[in-house]
Amino acid sequence: MSQHDTTDDDDTDLWIGRRDVMKAGAVGAVAAGLGSSLTSLTPLAQAEDGRTDLVEHTGDWRPSTCAGCTSWCAAQVLVDDETDRVLRTRGHEDSRIHGTNDCPRQDLGIQQLYDPDRITQPMRRTNPEKGRDVDPEFEPISWEEAIGEIADRIMELRENGEPETFMVTRGRYTYLRPILYSYLPQIIGSPNNISHSAICAEAEKFGPMYTEGEWSYRQYDVQQSRYVLAWGADPISANRQVSHYSNEFGDLLDRATVAVVEPRLSSTATKSDEWLPVEPGHDGALASAMAHVILRDGLWNREFVGEFEDGENRFVPGERVDPETFEESENSRGVIEWWNEELYDKEPEWAADEAGVPAEQIERVATGFAEAGPNAISWLGGGPCMQVRGSYTAMAIHALNGLVGSVGNRGGTLYAPSTGVEDLPAPDEYVDEVAEAGLDHEKIDQRGRLEFPALKDGESGGGVVTNNAADGILDEDPNEIEVLISYWNNFAFSNPESQRWEEALAEIPFHATIETHASETAWFADVVLPATHHQFERWGQLRSTGAGYRTINLHTPVMADDPDDPEDVLENGRLWDVKTDETEIPYLLAEALADRGFENLLAFFETEYPDPESGRSLREEIPGDDFESRELRAQAFSRNALKLRTRPIWDPDYRENEFDWPGGEEFDDWVEFRERGIWHTDEWEYRHRWPSEGGEFDTDTGVFEFDGETLRNALEGHAERHDTDVDTVLDVCNYQGRVDDPDAPDAFVPHYEEPYDMGDEDDYPFNFVDYKDRLNREGRSANTPWAQEFNDVNPGDEPGKDLAKINPRDADRLGIEDGDEISIRSPVGEIESTAKLWEGVRPGTVAKTWGQGHWAYGRVASDEFGDEARGGSNNVVIGAEYDRLSGSSVFYGDVRVDIETR
Repeated sequence: MSQHDTTDDDDTDLWIGRRDVMKAGAVGAVAAGLGSSLTSLTPLAQAEDGRTDLVEHTGDWRPSTCAGCTSWCAAQVLVDDETDRVLRTRGHEDSRIHGTNDCPRQDLGIQQLYDPDRITQPMRRTNPEKGRDVDPEFEPISWEEAIGEIADRIMELRENGEPETFMVTRGRYTYLRPILYSYLPQIIGSPNNISHSAICAEAEKFGPMYTEGEWSYRQYDVQQSRYVLAWGADPISANRQVSHYSNEFGDLLDRATVAVVEPRLSSTATKSDEWLPVEPGHDGALASAMAHVILRDGLWNREFVGEFEDGENRFVPGERVDPETFEESENSRGVIEWWNEELYDKEPEWAADEAGVPAEQIERVATGFAEAGPNAISWLGGGPCMQVRGSYTAMAIHALNGLVGSVGNRGGTLYAPSTGVEDLPAPDEYVDEVAEAGLDHEKIDQRGRLEFPALKDGESGGGVVTNNAADGILDEDPNEIEVLISYWNNFAFSNPESQRWEEALAEIPFHATIETHASETAWFADVVLPATHHQFERWGQLRSTGAGYRTINLHTPVMADDPDDPEDVLENGRLWDVKTDETEIPYLLAEALADRGFENLLAFFETEYPDPESGRSLREEIPGDDFESRELRAQAFSRNALKLRTRPIWDPDYRENEFDWPGGEEFDDWVEFRERGIWHTDEWEYRHRWPSEGGEFDTDTGVFEFDGETLRNALEGHAERHDTDVDTVLDVCNYQGRVDDPDAPDAFVPHYEEPYDMGDEDDYPFNFVDYKDRLNREGRSANTPWAQEFNDVNPGDEPGKDLAKINPRDADRLGIEDGDEISIRSPVGEIESTAKLWEGVRPGTVAKTWGQGHWAYGRVASDEFGDEARGGSNNVVIGAEYDRLSGSSVFYGDVRVDIETR
């Protein structure tokens, strides 16, 4: 039987892939396929106890990268030298950020790799009806058949002159992502590439963007900080450099004060000096009150902010300040306007009433934070800003860094140094007239409309409104979607009000999904393509940022002895008949489209992606038109794309003559770099962006803005696009700020806006607090036994249970006891869970870890695969609402629910 054979006379047979005997032995008696249907997951023999096998094994540590969260830690993988089995993972020993330190997510990756519920071969839907309660009745097919079906559908769209009805959705990715996510739809002719970004934490970027001009996540200099004030951030559990922050946290506590603003007792809060259990949605009130205290008490950083001309502090509570009396620093502007428009009357007592935190604690934390400045961090997480009015909260929280001079400073908030990677070759020359016409259409998520400014980088419609794409599909507005390729995302589970995505996916005539496990999204697909596992089986590149460095980290197919050899990778570098989403599948699709008369995509790949070392084109390296030759070329294409992306790092001639080299480590050839798998920038230079040091912030004014001038320009630009004014924009988008209304907050300065709740308080008396699991691998670890067995690493949780945490005072009033089965109901949905009475959650709230509630994804993730969910999915009760200035979906605190026993 060849690798593409299927058995027609017995559809329960399971296809067995390359190196079957050795690999079956390595992972135990693991089946090689899902059989004829996603519901035919027959009980499989349990894998042998790997722990006893590890004792005598030896092997090689090979470089890769963990994509289990957005830390993207450089990793090393121990591969057994006899069986090629992955034995262990650790952080990369050469990383200057985290060294060999890692977190449990890396170990969970091994369970994912050898999970018997992985998809192991392409499958095709045979039941034309689609729905949650409809068995897809999948049958196994070959890769050639699967790619051919997708190519046929794309050709039909182009022949009908409607390429804009093609769509790509992206989840977890590497920086080879443009090939599938951007270039494929561009050459076909569709504007509809939709990323997951707006359900991640885009609103976090809004604060630094509209104060210092940086639309990106930050790194934090915890090694030299003396005060950390964390707002809805849980850095030792779920932030961007978990391995580094977890390793440094003990030393941090020895030298610094840590205060956590969070309505529930997070992992970080359990180890902090101060816990401020804020009422959800009122973080902005605390931030404004703390800024008030810092200015009132003269604790601001004069070098960064400026000083009164005569040295007398005129920041008096209840009084406005004459701007002429204050001399601004070279580094910032607008602090007087901020005080006069927002802060002058925002005393701690006012914030205490708004946010439910004692005034004396607000005073104490504000004072300690400012006195520690500039070696202090106001650390913004998703909790306060992934809310309906979260953009202004993000600005208010980040502006505190400006007040104490910690922006880009030692012990403060930093960004990433420039990296030595090159943009991938772009396809502009390969876009024909049919594609050009399709690209002129509006995107399906409706970004840039009056009600969806999505002001990434100051541009109207510059961001993404991920979750709104479901409504665009359902309403066929701005157009109908006929063909969808989704990869490494599970929008039918991970988006708020996810039931809308179930309806939307059921409406799409043809859907191909690329993933490792049979997810809820796969349930609605017509073709399911098995993906390589990011950490172990593919080429790719990610990056880490921390400790003053940025690293470029490689994904490598660690189980292959010679990863540069396409044949070795296909034969030995992966467990099953799987392929890489961003490179191999687009290349195979390009060959299939060329067979059907559309050669642009293949011409682009063949011309622009030769091996940069040898200069050979893909076809020169691997001739032949049979499908196995195409598979080998697809693998070579993956390797070439990565080599082109990282060429400045490993090619001395290119680095010196063809590239604006930013500095950093230098390698002499590709193999040297590939075998190490990690590259470092030069170390961050403190204060280099300060104008007083000869630098410049990337705002419209070139300085740090307390007055929101860059935001003013962005909002006015969006209003002008729609022939209206800024007040209309803010009104339509549910914000309270206005331009000239003395009874409303100023539209441009950082300010507090009252929460905009989904649900009436009389009917839904509790705020629902959603938060991330410490063992969550980007939403993909629910089918790993360890994630269930050890989920008590989350404060308040218990092994194997899906718990809703309720304060005992609330439970007593409702007559709920610990362990009661309860229903949680919101205006959009209802879920079932188990009550946990816990003092670690603020009264008036119910807190629940995100990640349970799968009805697919595998036999561990679900109670009964395809039929019965394990616990309740938070996204069923979280409505589809948005922080519209950033495009972000609402997750935290703005959702109101009712609770009752079952």
